[in-house]
Formats: sequence, C-alpha cells, structure tokens
Amino acid sequence: MPKIKIPRKSTSIDMTAMCDVAFLLLTFFILATKTKPPEVLSVETPSSVSTRVAPENNVVLISMDKTGRVFFSVSDKNKPEKQAIIEAIDKSRKLGLTAAQKNAFIKDNSFIGVPFSELPAFLSTPPENLKSFKMEGIPVTDTLNNQLLEWMTAAKSAFEGKRMDLLVKGDNNALYPSFQGVINAFKKNDLMKFGMITNPEGIPAGSELAKANYNAAKTAK
Repeated sequence: MPKIKIPRKSTSIDMTAMCDVAFLLLTFFILATKTKPPEVLSVETPSSVSTRVAPENNVVLISMDKTGRVFFSVSDKNKPEKQAIIEAIDKSRKLGLTAAQKNAFIKDNSFIGVPFSELPAFLSTPPENLKSFKMEGIPVTDTLNNQLLEWMTAAKSAFEGKRMDLLVKGDNNALYPSFQGVINAFKKNDLMKFGMITNPEGIPAGSELAKANYNAAKTAK
C-alpha cells in the first residue's frame, strides 16, 4: 500500500495585527503616563531605620534645605484647608491677594518659601519660572519676625476639629538656627508633636534593634 504524502504547509504567521496592537498599547501608555514634575526644592534627608510610611493626607510639611531656607506646604488632598490658610494669611497681613494668586497656593505641588512681602509676586509666578525666582525662605531665625509662626497659626485653625500630621523634612546639612526657629513656631502654637521625614535604610546587623526584631519574630512563631 503506497504511503500518502501529507502536503507541507507554510508555518509562517502574519504578525501585522499583533504589531498594530503593540504600537496602539505603546501609544496609549505614552499619552496616559503622568510625568513627575521637576523638583524646585531639593532636600537630602538623613537616613534612619524607621519603617513607618509618611501619611499623604492631612499633612502640613515644613522643609529645610542645606542653606537654612524654610518652606511651608500642605498635602494636595486638603484643598479646603489650603483655601482657609491662604485666606487667613491674606486677611491678617492685608496682602490683597487676587483669586488667581490664592489658587496658585491651592493647586497641587504648591509651597511657600518667601517672606510675606514677596508672597504676591511669588504666587503670580508661573510654575515653569519658579526655579528662576529667588526664594530666601520663610524668615524664622529672628524671634521678633518668625513668620512661620503665622503660617502655623493659620494651619492649626484650618485643621481645627480634624487630624493634622505635622512633618519636618530637613536636609542632612540643615543649619541649626533654622531648625530652632521652626521648633519655636511649633511651641508658640502648642504643637508639641511632629514627625521627621528620613531616608529609610536597613537595620544594621548585630544591633540591639536587629536583635529585638529577631526575638519578636521568633516568639511570634
């Protein structure tokens, strides 16, 4: 009985449709990706072995760079509180801020790093030009002109009746007089509890903390 030869068919696969789908997905992710805005304020925080994650809501953040400049900001998810803060500052200092200038503080990624005298001009500066704006920081070292005191008073009032997480983000080389001025502004507002933002690192082997964690894990088993 003769053998029947099965005709060989081509094994090639048309990948045109697959390439179209791949390029469509690539185009979608490129257009949908939100790029991180450039950092105007750069702070190199000290390291610690803390594993607690900093909160994202109800945060009032005080930042200090290595030159001693002090900056004030509020978490982006607290826009009503940001509105109340800038309204209080505008009223107490009689700055006459416009609606556009107030919105510049309320928008995402906003911060304050200038004296009250320069606040209107700072809030009128477009975000892309902030790097070229000469910011000397909020005055804190002069006990008679610690302007952070008023920002903290406004923040405390805005968050009245709800939780406010007060955080300090200081550069590893921040100057002590600035830190002392920040603490004085806290004390005068009866804000005695605050957290420090640090750069997390592993627990050193053989340290007391490492031994305690090992014993705790062993007991849990």
